[in-house]
Amino acid sequence: MHVLLKSALAQAVKWEMLGRNPADAVKPPKVERRPMRVLDAEGAIALIEAARPRALFVPILLSVLCGLRRGEVAALRWHDVDFDLGRLSVVASIEQTNEGIRLKPPKSGRSRPVALPALAIEELRRHRLKQAEDLLRLGIRQSDEMHVCLQPNHQPWAPRTLSGAFVRFIKASGLPRVRLHDLRHSHATHLLAANVHPKIVQERLGHANIGITMDIYSHVMPGMQDEAASRLDAVLRSALAKRRNTKG
Repeated sequence: MHVLLKSALAQAVKWEMLGRNPADAVKPPKVERRPMRVLDAEGAIALIEAARPRALFVPILLSVLCGLRRGEVAALRWHDVDFDLGRLSVVASIEQTNEGIRLKPPKSGRSRPVALPALAIEELRRHRLKQAEDLLRLGIRQSDEMHVCLQPNHQPWAPRTLSGAFVRFIKASGLPRVRLHDLRHSHATHLLAANVHPKIVQERLGHANIGITMDIYSHVMPGMQDEAASRLDAVLRSALAKRRNTKG
């Protein structure tokens, strides 16, 4: 609200409706982030396997392996998945409000491609075939316009319904208590821990700029700094040894 008001008042100053922006004299409120819970690789696989027989399997898979937001998972259609190129396109998100459900652009305001791990491609191919068989038994022919993720009643997920189903699943499974959004955090953390460049992580997550990624996942950076220092040390020591051998 502070950012919105400050921006609106700044525009009023540009239009000479105000002499100055009164929000400049106001200290912005501190944003309190909810604690982030991250699953390690073993925990992520345990979650995926526990969900395999459920309709939540693919939403969880897309969250863990691709870092999609819940609205993006709910909006994904088969024409957004390119098995030949091994990638999907995040072109829309479903937003749920008190007035209902609406389709909107992704949070960053633009679409993004997300390369699919081989594991995701294999599982999505199997899922598409099973979905087609299930729909055919109901007399429905699968098409590229259909949603990738469907509820047990074969209707698309709404974001709140998806989150509610995930909470119930976690409670019943006995697995560590995490939120659906924490799977996205886990995806980013796994990439950064594997020394994937933060710029690539930013692009996969659809953050507006790399500063957001670095700020949210600063907890992973100390390990990356240590790795960078070790690599630099190895390069310089190798150059130093080569120089000494040449002189000798």
